[in-house]
Amino acid sequence: MPSKLLIVEDLTLLLMDDASGAIPTAGTLYYTQGGAALVELGLAGHVRVDEGDQGLTGIRVHAVVGRPPEDPLLRDAYKKVSEKVRGVQTLLIEIGTGLREPVFDRLVERGTLRRETKKTLGLFRTTSHTIADSAYKKALLEQVRAVLIDGAEPDARTASLIGLLSASGSLPNLHRAVPWSGKVYHRAKELERASWGAEAVNSAVLRTVAAIAAGSAAAVSS
Repeated sequence: MPSKLLIVEDLTLLLMDDASGAIPTAGTLYYTQGGAALVELGLAGHVRVDEGDQGLTGIRVHAVVGRPPEDPLLRDAYKKVSEKVRGVQTLLIEIGTGLREPVFDRLVERGTLRRETKKTLGLFRTTSHTIADSAYKKALLEQVRAVLIDGAEPDARTASLIGLLSASGSLPNLHRAVPWSGKVYHRAKELERASWGAEAVNSAVLRTVAAIAAGSAAAVSS
């Protein structure tokens, strides 16, 4: 398997449809990508959390002084955490909102994604991304499958990746590689609850879905 990418890069690849490159949960992608960046910072000891201190915006996150990461994408996320101690829900938005394009750019530069630009009706330019390195994504899926189907014990990184997939509501979309079942659901939820970053993503996604549903209901009744 190639050298590991960042968790947020691996997560983005797993979220993408192989054929179209579409991300079914694109509407809440910024929460998921923001959570992935925070989880990686936490695993590497760049940030810490107050386990017992949960305000309206969730568990509070602190930057570990003097421990900025070398990776530029993670360093930007670390700087946002360093500005002020805040709840994780706030940080998900602040960090995740600006991650989509930088992550896609990195994956294209690595040769993992292919970028295509087309003109529609000769006027409108559209850009799409598709999987270029299918072997890498297949290896990722095998790691996920080994944990959820075969009962393998995950390392911290794989456990966090699965927890984020579960939190985003995207695991059922991987049914061809990881057949969806009650067993898969419960194991993934266990890993999600073990990760403060993944739990925060789940809460944020559920709030967004509820808001969309409420807006749709209001539109229908008006």
